[in-house]
Amino acid sequence: MPNRNLLPEPEATRLPDDSEQMEYMSEHGPAEAARKYPTFCGAWAKLAKAARESGDDLAAYAYARTGYHRGLDQLRGNGWRGHGPVPWSHKPNRGFLKSLYQLSIASDEIGDSSEAARCAEFLRDCDPAAADALS
Repeated sequence: MPNRNLLPEPEATRLPDDSEQMEYMSEHGPAEAARKYPTFCGAWAKLAKAARESGDDLAAYAYARTGYHRGLDQLRGNGWRGHGPVPWSHKPNRGFLKSLYQLSIASDEIGDSSEAARCAEFLRDCDPAAADALS
């Protein structure tokens, strides 16, 4: 008989609407958005991606790590207890998920393969659709 988890899956965590931050970022760019809204993971993820693309792996790591930690704070503040779905389909979750993805890539680029693997696994645990969409 296969092992089954008898505990119910926690409810999915959905972060609050971030359309105001998204609009500000589209008008002013991610650096200004991070300054005005320092908890806005979407800005940190964009900064990390831009730094990676310009070859600044340490800045990419720092930006991604900031977005990741800001996102963890927001998830916890919205009922997440360290596990359970964080759906990609809910657009306000995407800033956190993108930061987590960028952290996985940046960790690998600076030689921290165990952190890269942990982040990649965490992303897939949050939502396999996020891992598929981002990779």
